[in-house]
Amino acid sequence: MFNSLKSIYQEIIVAYIEDLCNTPLLLIMSVLDVIIVIFLFYKLFQILKGTRAWQLLKGILLLILATFVSEVLKLNILNYILSSVMTYGVFMLIVIFQPELRRALEQLGTNKFSKFLGIDNEDVNSKTKENIYKIAIAAMELSKTGTGALIVIEREIKIEDITNTGIIMNSEISPQLLVNIFEPKTPLHDGAVIISNHKIAAASCMLPLADDKDIARELGTRHRAAIGISKESDSIVVVVSEETGKVSIAKDGTLIADVREDVLKKILIKNLIIEPKTKVKKKVKTKKKEMVVNQEENR
Repeated sequence: MFNSLKSIYQEIIVAYIEDLCNTPLLLIMSVLDVIIVIFLFYKLFQILKGTRAWQLLKGILLLILATFVSEVLKLNILNYILSSVMTYGVFMLIVIFQPELRRALEQLGTNKFSKFLGIDNEDVNSKTKENIYKIAIAAMELSKTGTGALIVIEREIKIEDITNTGIIMNSEISPQLLVNIFEPKTPLHDGAVIISNHKIAAASCMLPLADDKDIARELGTRHRAAIGISKESDSIVVVVSEETGKVSIAKDGTLIADVREDVLKKILIKNLIIEPKTKVKKKVKTKKKEMVVNQEENR
């Protein structure tokens, strides 16, 4: 066994490395090949993670490993059975992963290919802006009726531990659903709603309370919870007071109290919308020009 592994190493691996050293272009293409494969596996991991197919994929990887080990250890009968399963398993995979494969092929065949690669922010921004308007409408409706609400919008830092404390929903965002969740005397009204990946991930979630001494005493549990989660993560929280009906925003451990609907939208858009790099560069250039003009005027 060791002799065969040694011969494989010398004949294949060593020879391949020598070819790479002798041909720089082949080395560059090999590095590019590896990068593309790693990227595709990463995107596949992103698509399958959190789905039922992910558990199945782990089982398939275990099956491949068992087939390899049985071949190395010369377990002929076991290797024959596993190899047969692997041979016919391709057709099983096509049937099992049919929804995922269809979605990926649809993206490849349309102008959404850039979205599949994760480099298109326009669709994400339009979806985010649409959700911001829905959240703002719901907050104002809840404000009118004096219904307390706590809406946490997840950003870069994931808060799955908080999400898991509530009732998992994974629902599309709508003003009607948000208003209905916080309706008094309903099973889900007590606690926070978590918005994650453009969906209502969970409701009735428990948030950590801020215990800072400098927080105003008149702030209730709902506002303290909003400040607490915004301090422990980069989430933005929309709070509707049950006592006053006022809408507030918690961000970076601070509370912006009593905001109007237009101000609420502006703050959320400013913090949640991903600006294209070209626009960011233009802003930097304009700021530099303004600084130069100010310096010349001061002279």
